[in-house]
Amino acid sequence: MEVVFTSKAPAAVGPYSQAIKAGNVVYCSGQIPLVPETGEIVEGDIKAQAKQSLENVKAVLTEAGATFSNVVKTTVFIVDMADFGAINEVYAEYFGDHKPARSCVAVKELPKGARVEVEVLVVL
Repeated sequence: MEVVFTSKAPAAVGPYSQAIKAGNVVYCSGQIPLVPETGEIVEGDIKAQAKQSLENVKAVLTEAGATFSNVVKTTVFIVDMADFGAINEVYAEYFGDHKPARSCVAVKELPKGARVEVEVLVVL
């Protein structure tokens, strides 16, 4: 088992790792739209938050030796289901024709006031 860490994604805001690599599987913790350099939520609308969350996922994937094409399952947590369509637009830009299994769950709130969080499961 190996801890995956990159300074190009936000440091964990609790007692967990950005990702854990176990054999050829990478378990990525959820990424909220924190700007790695400031530790603050990105400014802008839900699309800006979705993009930052996915940029953070991308940084962790890169550190683990993976890309979005290696993702087999995603879970998207959102505070408001009215944002579903806008988040899907941004999500599609990152995944393109690759369509991993996915769950989308509405939650009451997310850490630091984020409106979206994305976690992924990867097979290398």
